[in-house]
Amino acid sequence: MEQWVYQVEQWKNEVEEWIYRQPVEQLYVAVGIVFLTFIFFVLLRLLKRTKSNTIVFAGLSGSGKTTLFYQLRDGSSHQGTVTSMDPNEGTFILQSELEKNKKINPVHMVDVPGHSRLRLKLDEYLPQTAGLVFVVDALDFLPNLRAAAEYLYDILTNTIVVKRKVPVLILCNKTDKVTAHTKDFIRKQLEKEIDKLRISRTAISTADIANGHTLGMPGEAFVFSQCVNKVMVAEASGLTGNVSQVEQFIREYVRQ
Repeated sequence: MEQWVYQVEQWKNEVEEWIYRQPVEQLYVAVGIVFLTFIFFVLLRLLKRTKSNTIVFAGLSGSGKTTLFYQLRDGSSHQGTVTSMDPNEGTFILQSELEKNKKINPVHMVDVPGHSRLRLKLDEYLPQTAGLVFVVDALDFLPNLRAAAEYLYDILTNTIVVKRKVPVLILCNKTDKVTAHTKDFIRKQLEKEIDKLRISRTAISTADIANGHTLGMPGEAFVFSQCVNKVMVAEASGLTGNVSQVEQFIREYVRQ
């Protein structure tokens, strides 16, 4: 034991002598490199740890969010479900990926109730959201255009969505029906309605002024490409299982 203590003491003395022989500037550089390396690895671990796997579904009641949720989870439509007072939530591997012979990251999916009094629950999930799917009823779109545009406007001007640049997919559901509107028609109508909203709301100094975020460019008609976050439009049919475009969106932001 005494021999080991002596050896350690000898090593300590040699290290101290080596340090005293080094120029002060060189020591500062060495300490700085070690410190920066340590900070880099800490930040890298934190970024990996906080990478989100949450996808949030939002939209008006009756748009088909819950049907899409179950199609993605287990390939069934679960028709006849009723509006819940709480979000429909689960963590799972997408149904279409179950038979793949490789490790796949599960998705944490949240179906937020569409009733106006329950939409505040959306704010609870936005801080950890990797992507948001805004579901639109393509069949009964025009009667609900104003309400859908107002809800989408509130999402696109939400402080968290803007600061985190949360990607948004406008998903036109029920496109299997012959009388359903196309995604291009829905996109143009939503842009026109949001353009009216941003003008009227800015004029009376309401939501935009309060949260510091505005949509569009002054003097130009609003289009989704002007948003700071990426806004895309796609089609789906929850009842028939045509959900490939929303799966593609999910896997773009929640890696396998």
